[in-house]
Amino acid sequence: MKAGIVAFHPSAFILHPWLMRLRLIWTGKTRDAHLRALVDDYLGRLSHFVRCEISEFRESPGSGKRMGIDRDSERISDGLHDGAVNVLLDPEGTEWSSEQLAREIQQWQDSGTKEVTFIVGGPNGVSTKLAARASRRWSLSRLTLTHEMARVVLLEQLYRAYTIIHGLPYQK
Repeated sequence: MKAGIVAFHPSAFILHPWLMRLRLIWTGKTRDAHLRALVDDYLGRLSHFVRCEISEFRESPGSGKRMGIDRDSERISDGLHDGAVNVLLDPEGTEWSSEQLAREIQQWQDSGTKEVTFIVGGPNGVSTKLAARASRRWSLSRLTLTHEMARVVLLEQLYRAYTIIHGLPYQK
């Protein structure tokens, strides 16, 4: 390498304990092996920029739609941390472009936010009580996505936002 030329690699980022953490919470496992591989891939990519963890909660057995939603929502709600920004993925939420998501993340980081939790509810949605705990409601798309596919899209968009923030060519 010539003097004055700096090579960049995403693994060169050093994560500090005071940096923001992303948590992703959802019910049920990602059963499709291809989608699970994509989840793992994007989680690995994100780890170069931010501390990131996934919390999967067991899906309630279908003993009635309302009861299942309430039980799943209660488990998710119990997993939320005080002081975190809670972003509920909601078809009725605000749609953000990738650039807008990058700006949101940058604002959270700049304001000293310690944790942002992204919540993907079950196939029947979430309770009104859990929805009320959301700081923001974000719609990934007006299209209907399976919950497993939404997980992949969420992680891909988070990774894309970090490449935008750091000026990397992925977003092109």
